[in-house]
Amino acid sequence: MTGVPASAAGGPSAAKGGPASGVSDAASGTAPSAPTDLVSGTAAEVRPGVVPGVGIVAGAASEGDADSDAKPARGKKIAAAAVNQASVWNIANLLTMLRLVLVPGFVALMLADGGYDPAWRSFAWAAFAVAMITDLFDGHLARTYNLVTDFGKIADPIADKAIMGAALICLSGLGDLPWWVTIVILGRELGITLLRFLVIRYGVIPASRGGKLKTLSQGIAVGMYILALTGWLATARFWVMAVAVVLTVVTGLDYVRQAIVLRRQGIAERQAALEETEA
Repeated sequence: MTGVPASAAGGPSAAKGGPASGVSDAASGTAPSAPTDLVSGTAAEVRPGVVPGVGIVAGAASEGDADSDAKPARGKKIAAAAVNQASVWNIANLLTMLRLVLVPGFVALMLADGGYDPAWRSFAWAAFAVAMITDLFDGHLARTYNLVTDFGKIADPIADKAIMGAALICLSGLGDLPWWVTIVILGRELGITLLRFLVIRYGVIPASRGGKLKTLSQGIAVGMYILALTGWLATARFWVMAVAVVLTVVTGLDYVRQAIVLRRQGIAERQAALEETEA
């Protein structure tokens, strides 16, 4: 009879620090101890309607589910980006490569047998026609089916200038076309290409309808000069080439105007942004 059993004083709950501990705290005048997080051992925040520990576990689970859902999405984006950076061996680039391969073949056919054989000139015209037709399709295919690559951006304009330049130089070398025509057309093409690179920091000069007409007229005119035409067709090709030269000069001047405007706008925007930053 020396004392009261532990079970009578508070039972197992009191012994284990259960609800009776709250009674003892109240009796001693101290605040009830907050429930602890079973994992971290730190006091857990008690919110109405939330069971301590359970909410934490549930929140962790929901975050885990969110991560599991987000990771495939990021993976898909990475995969999509890899696919968008299409292989160099896509149909658009293959057509561009074909044009590049046709350039030396065209020159060989053009100059075969002294350069004046009608049969060889016909074969040369076929090679030139194939190159010009592929030029119409490769850019369209690249933009439509998202096949744009860094290789295509560089190789496509090179192939265009190479086949046209080879044809003009061959025709002038054979005496079929005045050299000044070749100089005007090639000078314009190389000058505009250089101008595009100079103003690319300010923006891109879009292709105009006049530029497309220029390309079409050049292709038709040069193709007519490649063929050994006689009679009224020989006269007609002169006028077609005249139209091509006029469009070449006019569109070239228009590109220069656009480049100047684009550069001024770019400089003005940069100055405005700098002033805002300083302010």
